Amino acid sequence: MTGNLWTAREIAQQPDVWRTLATSLDADKPRIDAFLAPLLAKEDLRIVLTGAGTSAFAGQILAPGLSRTLRRRIDAVATTDLVSNPREYLAEDVPTLLVSFARSGDSPESLAAVELAEEVLSECHHLVLTCNPDGQLYRNTAGEHSLALLMPEGTNDRGFAMTSSVTSMMLAALTVLGANPDVTLLADVAADALPDLAKRARVLAEDGADRFVYLGSGPLTGLARESALKLLELTAGRVVSYFDSSLGFRHGPKSVLNPATVALVYLSNDPYTRRYDLDIARELRADLPEGQVITIGCRDDAEEETWSFPGLGHLPDATVAPVLLLAAQHVALATSRALGLDPDNPFPGHEVNRVVKGVTIHALDE
Repeated sequence: MTGNLWTAREIAQQPDVWRTLATSLDADKPRIDAFLAPLLAKEDLRIVLTGAGTSAFAGQILAPGLSRTLRRRIDAVATTDLVSNPREYLAEDVPTLLVSFARSGDSPESLAAVELAEEVLSECHHLVLTCNPDGQLYRNTAGEHSLALLMPEGTNDRGFAMTSSVTSMMLAALTVLGANPDVTLLADVAADALPDLAKRARVLAEDGADRFVYLGSGPLTGLARESALKLLELTAGRVVSYFDSSLGFRHGPKSVLNPATVALVYLSNDPYTRRYDLDIARELRADLPEGQVITIGCRDDAEEETWSFPGLGHLPDATVAPVLLLAAQHVALATSRALGLDPDNPFPGHEVNRVVKGVTIHALDE
């Protein structure tokens, strides 16, 4: 398969992949529980969700929701921060569960973050969620203090950008850490929505906008960040994309708007939080031409939503985030194609690589 087909296929396969994942995790539940139950019983356990790029944003999406579900502190810290500043981000020497999200498991920061955590902390346990059985991170994860879970076959995306890999790892984390998402429901809603999403994204891309803003609150702020990155990646930087929180956008970042900007606002399922999302959407509709503000949400009535995923309005935002992300993936794919680019390989000159290169890992005490 060549020439911008991998990315499209990997976006489309996600409902099926999620169902396979749910079956796999259920079969592996005794081993998972044996590892995690004693750790989650520790009142002073700190959970750190880590990864680089999209994998870091997965942690940013999940951390607020998991904190609310588990009633404990959960931090999202990118490997790129852990590696450059381990003594700051791992300053508290408490029992720690480092949850590593890694598509390939070969990026230098992913490997170094695990090693530095072991060096800095007295007690560190590792949960690795990855898509590559041949990756060094997966192969290195062994022993009583570590557990590696492999995502279903096909999630080690052949396309440049992370699509099915990140949503699978997010759902795996939600499942094993106790949020208990109804993966079958999520997959069914996603499968129903995909054809319409593809059409809507193509229409949007045909308008030729070259500046996009994604906004959201709480877990959906992390989703907005990942959405903006998808567009930036697949258009090789030819489309300017920006993200912020719904409340934070007014505090200076709103300067990015021009009359041709498209703004996409994720609407929270939480009734209180949703008010702030709707406020900024109304404000943007007064600032921008008609049709350039798109709201994306899950309420059954869909009255306030331009693009809707009905049937999921009762679920926490972190749980529905993998489904909402389908919208951003399709916008990025369609915009890339409209520009005449190859979404599977938007950087044929290798200015940016699928697995990061050029990183030097320095010894901590150099």
